[in-house]
Amino acid sequence: MTAPRKPEGYLDGRPLRPESLMMSYGYSPALSEGAIKCPIFQTSTFVFPSAAAGKAFFEVAYGLRPPREGEKEALAYSRLNNPDLEVLEDRLKLWDEAEACALFESGMAAITTTLLALLSPGDLLLHSEPLYGGTDHFVHHVLPRFGIHAVGFHHDATAADLERLLEGAPGKLAMVYVETPANPTNALFDIALCAEVARRHRTPDRRVPVIVDNTFLGPLWQHPLAHGADAVVYSATKYIGGHSDLIAGAVLGSKELMAPVRAMRTFMGTMAGPWTSWLLLRSLETLKLRMTCQMKNARYVADFLADHPAVERVYYPGHLSEGTAQHALYRRQCLAPGAMISFDVVGGEAEAFRVLDALKLIKLAVSLGGTESLAEHPYTMTHADVPPEKKRRLGLTEQLIRLSVGVEHPEDLIADLGQALKV
Repeated sequence: MTAPRKPEGYLDGRPLRPESLMMSYGYSPALSEGAIKCPIFQTSTFVFPSAAAGKAFFEVAYGLRPPREGEKEALAYSRLNNPDLEVLEDRLKLWDEAEACALFESGMAAITTTLLALLSPGDLLLHSEPLYGGTDHFVHHVLPRFGIHAVGFHHDATAADLERLLEGAPGKLAMVYVETPANPTNALFDIALCAEVARRHRTPDRRVPVIVDNTFLGPLWQHPLAHGADAVVYSATKYIGGHSDLIAGAVLGSKELMAPVRAMRTFMGTMAGPWTSWLLLRSLETLKLRMTCQMKNARYVADFLADHPAVERVYYPGHLSEGTAQHALYRRQCLAPGAMISFDVVGGEAEAFRVLDALKLIKLAVSLGGTESLAEHPYTMTHADVPPEKKRRLGLTEQLIRLSVGVEHPEDLIADLGQALKV
């Protein structure tokens, strides 16, 4: 079903850009009665042309032998592969220029399957703080049941700081997991620095991959693989899906690293189905349009909030002060500030709740990256499970509101925030 990037990804010898390839890459209308869009292959199983073909498929699928020269992967069962899934993975990997991609039925399925595939009992996971609440819970409440332990680090940690954190567990580091920008503080973490530390702890038997959750900036505004990460993770529910009508996740990286992740996905059954894959194919066609509009809108909204007397502080990459380490990192690592804004209102939980309850155009809901603007209260919602003392240490205050800016007119969003902040 899929095809190599050459010559499909080229026009007169010139490489086509991802936003152009989103319309057709990896799919030929000739394969499906001339349909211009890839159909939904709503089937659980596929017919083998012969018993020998079935035997050959499972020999490769179960690792009994490597693929032969020129041997193409067959279709057998939708828990293993599906045409919609294959086309989607081919297209999504173009944005990050990744060798391989695996799609999942949720962002947490992508994260948990990857961690379980690449970590073993006795391993140590070094991770950025704060993490999304679901990830934080899995890392600190589920992985320890399998003998896997974790230690966190702040965005201003140096390489020496990270090494000190690892002194008590020599030879145990098995992964560096980074969420940047962090949810919900928008703190930036240095991917290259993490890759440098990981390299120092690699051995012939232990790779120590750097995994980056790039959900907040999406595949447009940050490319972790280009900065030394080994894999990039997305909650595809967010900007990639972009319409608040599906749940999905994705992991991208080298073929070597992705092999155990894809194998674990097969046996855990966490892959995306054909309907989810088809919806994501639809969404990829407008990804750049949507994210560009949201990013531009967020600039206006962030400027308004920064000047409002009822707002104590705004957390937004586009407002980082020149001369600071965070600003330098932003200029080096990010292509744009994205569309996520967090801000502290003057007061506490009661004042934050009053603002949230007064919003009219902006919807009070968790999630992010959809066409509509959403606002939520991280302290009591997405990060409710994080211990209070840890929240305080990481700057997750009771007065903090997280805002995902959508594609509405920016003046209308500002008007809504203005009237809500008057309450």
